[in-house]
Amino acid sequence: MNRFERRGPIQGEAVVEFLDGDFRVVKPGAFVRCAVTKQPIPLDELKYWNVDLQEAYATREAALERLGVTRKA
Repeated sequence: MNRFERRGPIQGEAVVEFLDGDFRVVKPGAFVRCAVTKQPIPLDELKYWNVDLQEAYATREAALERLGVTRKA
């Protein structure tokens, strides 16, 4: 493939290195999976992750669940 040929949209699961306040895409893809719910998270919607565990989370609640934090009503 040369530089003038078009590639299709990036698909599949990405491999990501989670950093403090940022992340680095190691292997291109369209999404990462939530460590708790296993649902795909598009990279442009990724907001929650854990640097120490190198895990992504779909929601704030999923991140808190993974850390064992419970909310009191």
